[in-house]
Amino acid sequence: MARGKLRIYLGAAPGVGKTYAMLSEAHRRVERGTDCVVAFVEHHHRPRTEVMLHGLEEIPRKEIEYRDSAFTEMDVDAVLRRAPAVALVDELAHTNIPGSRNAKRWQDVEELLAAGIDVVSTVNIQHLESLGDVVESITGVRQRETVPDEVVRRADQIELVDMSPEALRRRMAHGNIYQPDKVDAALSNYFRPGNLTALRELALLWVADRVDAYLTEYRSAHHVSAIWGSRERIVVGLTGGPEGSTLIRRAARLAEKGAGGEVLAVYISRSDGLTSASPKELAVQRTLVEDLGGTFHQVVGDDVSVALLDFARGVNATQIVLGVSRRRSWQYVFGPGVGATVARESGPDLDVHLITHDEAGKGRGLPVARGARLGRNRVVRGWLVGVLGPVLLTWLLTGATPSVGLANDMLLYLTLTVAAALVGGLAPALASAVVGSLLLNWYFTPPVHTLTIADPKNIVAIAIFVGVAVSVASVVDLAARRTHQAARLRAESEILSFLAGNVLRGETSLEELLERVRETFGMESAALLERAGETDPWTCAGSVGPCPCQDPDDADVDVPVGDHMSLALSGRVLPAADRRVLAAFAAQAAVVLDRQRLQQEAGRARELAEGNRIRTALLAAVSHDLRTPLAGIKAAVTSLRSDDVDWSEEDRAELLEAIEEGADRLDHLVGNLLDMSRLHTGTVTPMLRETDLDEVVPMALGGVPEDSVELDIPETLPMVRVDRGLLERAVANVVENAVKYSPPGERVLVSASAIADRVEVRVVDRGPGVPDDAKDRIFEPFQRYGDSPRGNGVGLGLAVARGFAEAVGGTLSAEDTPGGGLTMVLSVPTAPQRRTEQPDLPAAATS
Repeated sequence: MARGKLRIYLGAAPGVGKTYAMLSEAHRRVERGTDCVVAFVEHHHRPRTEVMLHGLEEIPRKEIEYRDSAFTEMDVDAVLRRAPAVALVDELAHTNIPGSRNAKRWQDVEELLAAGIDVVSTVNIQHLESLGDVVESITGVRQRETVPDEVVRRADQIELVDMSPEALRRRMAHGNIYQPDKVDAALSNYFRPGNLTALRELALLWVADRVDAYLTEYRSAHHVSAIWGSRERIVVGLTGGPEGSTLIRRAARLAEKGAGGEVLAVYISRSDGLTSASPKELAVQRTLVEDLGGTFHQVVGDDVSVALLDFARGVNATQIVLGVSRRRSWQYVFGPGVGATVARESGPDLDVHLITHDEAGKGRGLPVARGARLGRNRVVRGWLVGVLGPVLLTWLLTGATPSVGLANDMLLYLTLTVAAALVGGLAPALASAVVGSLLLNWYFTPPVHTLTIADPKNIVAIAIFVGVAVSVASVVDLAARRTHQAARLRAESEILSFLAGNVLRGETSLEELLERVRETFGMESAALLERAGETDPWTCAGSVGPCPCQDPDDADVDVPVGDHMSLALSGRVLPAADRRVLAAFAAQAAVVLDRQRLQQEAGRARELAEGNRIRTALLAAVSHDLRTPLAGIKAAVTSLRSDDVDWSEEDRAELLEAIEEGADRLDHLVGNLLDMSRLHTGTVTPMLRETDLDEVVPMALGGVPEDSVELDIPETLPMVRVDRGLLERAVANVVENAVKYSPPGERVLVSASAIADRVEVRVVDRGPGVPDDAKDRIFEPFQRYGDSPRGNGVGLGLAVARGFAEAVGGTLSAEDTPGGGLTMVLSVPTAPQRRTEQPDLPAAATS
C-alpha cells in the first residue's frame, strides 16, 4: 500500500488562519469529488472557523476518562475503519491525554499516512522542536507541546499561512481569536508587535530553508549542473591576505542590493597542509563575515581556480568576488592568475567581480618555507659521515680488504653520500660526494695516486657518480624536509583543532589557554594585554607565570590582536615559524576573553532580571496578599469598636476569630518573606544535632486542621542530624501546600522510612498533580501552579522548604502519586552511628 501524502499549513503565529485555510482546502476537494473527512478540528469557538465545518463529514471523537474528568481526542481506529482519501487533523503538535493510542498527535498522523490516507494538518512555527529555545527567548513562554522538525520537513507540501503583526492584532482586538476577557492580556503579552514580527521572521526563514533544501534535492536528482539564480548567493574568495576584509564588505554591499542575498566566504587550502595564510587574518575575516550575516567555509584543493568554481556551483552561487592579484608584473610569466582563470572558466551563469584594493600589485609576500631544523648534534653527525666516512672506507678498501672493482667502490661511496643526506641534510651529502669522487680518482682510477684519469670510461663513471650522488642526496634531503614539515603541520593542526574545540565548547578559561601557550612554546610567562585607545596605558586582562609583562615593548614575543590587544610572552625569542600558531592562540585568547565577559554580563543581567521579577512579585504580594488579611482585620476591628451595633457574644467571637485568622495569615506570609530573604542573602546558619523525626514532624502540623493529615512515622527510624527549627519549617510548608491542593475529604499522608544512610519523609496528596516539566518550577519563589486563589499565599512555601532542606544537607523533590496527585519527598541524612564502648574488664572476667 502506498504511503499517504502529508500537507501542512504552517502558521507564523496563533490566529493567522491555519485551520480556516485547511477547511477551505477541504471544501475545494469535496467539490472536486474527493472523499474528505474531518478527523479532528478544533475551532476554539471562533464563529468563522466553526461555520467552515458545515458540509464536511466529521468522525466522532473518542472520549477518554482521566482524573475524574472526560476528554475527547481523535479516534484513530475510527478513521482507519472509515479509510477516507483525505483526513483533516488539526494541531499536529498536540499532546494526547494519557490513555490514548499514542502520546502525540503527530504519531497518530504517522499511522494514518502508513495506512495510505492523505492528511492535511496544521502547526505553528513556535511548536517546532528546534526553535523552542529561540521562541522562549523572544516571547518568554516555553512551548510544552512540540513536534520534531523532521516530521514537518518530510511533508510533501508545506504552505505558510502568514499575516502582518498589525492585521493579526486587529483580528485579535475584534474578538476573532480569543474571548473578549482575554484580549487585553494577550495583546500586552504574547501578541506584542515585536513578538509577532520575530515569529514571522522565524517562519519565513524556516520555510525559505525548506524550499532551498527542496531545490537542492531537485537539482541533484535531475543532474542540473547549471546555476539557477533563485536568489543572490555571493562567494568571496579569500587568500588569507589583508585584502580579505575589503572583499567581504564589498560582497555584503552587493548582497544588500538583492532581497535575501547571502554571502559565503571561502578559503582554499592545499591538500598537503602547507599554507601561507595568516591564521590571525583568517580569524578576523571569519568573525567579520559572520558579523555581517554570512558564513565562512574552508575547502581543500590543490587547484584554487577549480576548487573555487566547484564550490560556487555546488552552493548555487550567482556571483564570485575576488581581489585583484597581489602578484607583481613579472610574476605573470608563470600563468594568468586565479582571477583571470576563474573569470574565463565561470561561464555565463556566474558573474565574477575583481575588486581593487591597497595590496594589489605589491607582491604576494609569501614566506619562504624553512628547511627542517635538524639540530646541531645531528648536523655534526652528518658531516662526520660525509667527510670521515669516505676516508675510513678508502682505508678499508685499500688495505684491509681485497679489491672489489671500481663499480662496487662507487656504490659503497654512494651509500655513504645517501647516509650523510639522511643524517645531516644536503650540505654534508654534497661534501661527501666531492670527497668520495676525489678519493675514487686518487686511489681507484688508473693511473692511481694522481688526479689524472687515463680511461675516458672512468671519467664518465666518475661524473655519473657525482651526478647520482648529488641527485640522490637532494631527493633524500627534500623528502626529509617534507616529512619534517608535514609532521610539524600535523602537530600544529592537532594543537589548533584541540584549542578550537575547547574554546567553542566553552571548556577553556583565559588562564588555562595562556598556560597552554606558555607550556607549548616553553615560555616563562604569558599575558594578554589590552587598552582602550592608542594613548591609554596597557592593562593586563589575564596572565600566567612569574613576572608577566605589563607592556608589549617589554616582551620577548609580542603578537598583536586587533588594534588594542596584544599577547605578550617572556622567556625567549621564538622563530618566525612558530608565530603562525602563536597568532591563532592570540586570536582565540581574545575570543575567550570576550566570551567570559559576555557570560559575566549575561550573569549580571540574569541577576538583575531575577531581582526585578522578585521585586515585582513582592510588590504584587504586598499589594494583594498582605492587604487582604489586613483589610479583614481592619473591618473586624472597626465593627467591634462601632457603638451603633450591639454585638452578641457569638458575633464578637466570630469577629475575634476572623482577626486571629487574619493575623495568623499575616504572620505566615511575613515569615515566609523573611525566610526567603535569609536564604537569598545566605544568612541561614543551621545548628545541626541529632534528632528523632517523631519529635519534629508532629510539631510541624500545627498550622493545618487536625483531621486533614494522616501521620505514619515509625519509632524505629534512625536519628537524623538536622536543625530542628529549619526541618520543622520545611515540613510545615510542604504539608500546608499539600492540604491546600487536596480534594475535600481527602487526607494527606505523611510517612517516613529509612533508605541506606538517609531518611525520607513523604508527603502524599490526591490533588490535581503537576506535570513533569513543571516539577522544578514549583520550587521557584513566587510561583503557583494551576488556579490557586490569590489569597492563599505569595508562592514562597515550597521555595522556602527546599532552601531549608538544602541548608541542613537534605533534598526536596516532587514526584507523581500513583493513581493521581503529588508526592513531596524530603530526604535528610541520618546521624552517624556511635560504637558502644566496652569497659575494660580483667582477664579473668573475659576467660
